[in-house]
Amino acid sequence: MIDVDGPSKNSAVNEWVHDVASLTKPDSIVWCDGSTREWDELTKMMVSQGTLIRLNPEWRPNSFLARSDPADVARVEDRTFICSENEADAGPTNNWRNPFAMREELTHLFAGSMRGRTMYVVPFSMGPVGGPISQLGVQITDSPYVVVSMQLMTRMGADALDLIEEETPWVPALHSVGAPLIDEDGTRHDDVVWPHNSTKYIAHFPETREIWSFGSGYGGNALLGKKCFALRIASVMARDEGWLAEHMLIIKITSPEGKVYHVAGAFPSACGKTNLAMLNPSIPGWRVETIGDDIAWMRPGADGKLRAINPERGFFGVAPGTGITTNPTAVDTVWGNAIFTNVALRDDGDVWWEGLTPKAPAHLIDWEGNDWTPDASTPAAHPNSRFTVTADQCPTISDDWDSPEGVVIDAIMFGGRRPTTVPLVSQARDWSHGVFLGATMASETTAAAEGAVGRLRHDPFAMLPFCGYNINDYFGHWLKVGEQLGADAPPIFSVNWFRKDADGRFIWPGFSENSRVLEWIVRRIEGEVEVVDSPVGKLPRVRDFNVDGLDLEYEDLLSILSVDRSAWSREVDQIGAYFDELAEAGTLPTQLTRELATLRANIR
Repeated sequence: MIDVDGPSKNSAVNEWVHDVASLTKPDSIVWCDGSTREWDELTKMMVSQGTLIRLNPEWRPNSFLARSDPADVARVEDRTFICSENEADAGPTNNWRNPFAMREELTHLFAGSMRGRTMYVVPFSMGPVGGPISQLGVQITDSPYVVVSMQLMTRMGADALDLIEEETPWVPALHSVGAPLIDEDGTRHDDVVWPHNSTKYIAHFPETREIWSFGSGYGGNALLGKKCFALRIASVMARDEGWLAEHMLIIKITSPEGKVYHVAGAFPSACGKTNLAMLNPSIPGWRVETIGDDIAWMRPGADGKLRAINPERGFFGVAPGTGITTNPTAVDTVWGNAIFTNVALRDDGDVWWEGLTPKAPAHLIDWEGNDWTPDASTPAAHPNSRFTVTADQCPTISDDWDSPEGVVIDAIMFGGRRPTTVPLVSQARDWSHGVFLGATMASETTAAAEGAVGRLRHDPFAMLPFCGYNINDYFGHWLKVGEQLGADAPPIFSVNWFRKDADGRFIWPGFSENSRVLEWIVRRIEGEVEVVDSPVGKLPRVRDFNVDGLDLEYEDLLSILSVDRSAWSREVDQIGAYFDELAEAGTLPTQLTRELATLRANIR
């Protein structure tokens, strides 16, 4: 480890680190270099402290289990703030706080917050180091769990630090679990396995490109390269610089003819995004490779086409539901060198969670450290339990997944969890209609977000908790990017794997069979199949849709490839009410209100 006063070539980085240390008062400062030795030292230390449990190396080499405090298990959206100088810039979907008041409050909280702890300085690159679409950041944290997780999730260490020269832009990201080990009077306390503070803040300052996170050690609350930088701050950068920072997977599709296409897709949490990113097609001759499972940064290239990178180095995936039948690729990815958080521990020293295998083991230690058997009333793994692992371990990772220039995006998909109304797949009439589809996405809530599970909520572009500025302006920015791309703009599609019949059963088999939807999308890009114009967009002709070998009745296929006018009439009213809410806090682009008027007229 580098342990010196200020090794950065950028004096502002060194001064910031010095100022934070003066405020938080750690026992020592460590500048992280991202080395294997550093990983080994930190994981050994956390095992000795009880923060990590080393898994059986025969089953899961170089891997660990962490159990967070039950009060620190999910995103804290009600404690997440956009601290723009003008409240209107935060918009109707964000919590706003005055930046001056928030700084004052956070400065008070951070004062002395690292007493008795080590302060780690974590330089990192979002995207390939030195790439034209990549961005640099420095996170300060007092959590060694965050350091090793950032090593998996970002290009972290000395190479990133070397790139931050005197004039290089970089994002400062400050984090503390808010649990000092020494009081102001010098009284020392024993540490706990998972330190955190009941007071939590995740604050973003868009004008100064800063992130301050206090009180939580969990997930995206603490791994500040994830949603905080890659989406909330990057979306503001993208708005100002003419690109897109999106909550999207990126996949590479190769047809039986050997033609290659890259597709980006926005899906809210628990809508099968990681499963799709690691898809193993069920239909012969098709291949899908992974570029990214969660975030896409897309920038118009010199050739006028939209190019994308996955800015992350790793996967921070939801464990429950990821299994040998639903996503064998993800299961194979976490064979080793992984950190699991809030999953169950098997008696043989390996991990387990609901959905990993069809049958649960006869005995486990659950995510809270208690004995568990299959007749227990509570799940063995927390519904938002996670695995963290580098992307290059994924068996389906594409050769060009870390190409600095990115890949050309040939199509964009929007999808949500909708048991009714929305067809299996449709194509937008044009870019403006596609932006309307993204703006009106809705899905059922899941365990990754706090609050009731199963309630329908609008989640525009799957960016509801992640857009760093006014969502109305965000829609407008998408429309501007479309104008800039012109004829090179990729076509936009809506997908929905989750339609149910009257008995509540899924009509579409999903998972690997979703390759059939990708096949139709590719054939549309190639101009090989015609469409049926409908009030909601361009639908497949049933005879063009490949269901060979599927146990799917014609009537069922027809039902998920058609438009129920009465259901869509209700949908139009819901969208109208939703747009009215958004319009109260900003100017909704007139293109979107025109799209709604067109939809209403078409449905009638």
